[in-house]
Amino acid sequence: MRVTFPRLPDHERAWALVERDDGVVYRLYGGTAGPRLPHDIMHLVVERELRISDGIWAGVAAGVVFDSMQHVSGRRPPHAAERSRALLRCFREQGLRAELLADLVSSAAALDTLTQEKIRRLAAAKLSALPSADRLSTQVDPVVIAVAARALQVEAARWARLRVGEELSYDWPGK
Repeated sequence: MRVTFPRLPDHERAWALVERDDGVVYRLYGGTAGPRLPHDIMHLVVERELRISDGIWAGVAAGVVFDSMQHVSGRRPPHAAERSRALLRCFREQGLRAELLADLVSSAAALDTLTQEKIRRLAAAKLSALPSADRLSTQVDPVVIAVAARALQVEAARWARLRVGEELSYDWPGK
């Protein structure tokens, strides 16, 4: 799957073009365009770096169609809506986990200095909303989170350098 994020004029409704491997193309609407890294890129980068195979982008690749997605082209598979609803039920908890991990990595990327102890404290706080938070927060590898935070910083810098009309594209899963 290929996902392309155009740099739009500030304050316009942001979107990404999602070209799934089955040939179906969607426009995924996001927040407001601007110089800050779009939330959907943040998710894609974090899920790629942490190798999250059951997060939001894996769901989209598998056939989840969110309300914020508009069909652009390509023949949708038979029963695509039913499949999407079924996948959404399966991805609900994983989606929350992916959201919290993305928030953790984003918060780590915003720190002036990254230490393992700071990352452990962030993980304990950020992942506390999960039912298995205690187990998950102790399993988080601070080094892996730091690497993902650095990747997020790199993508934020790439995005900030884009001019209106330019774009960033990503393959999912990362190749």
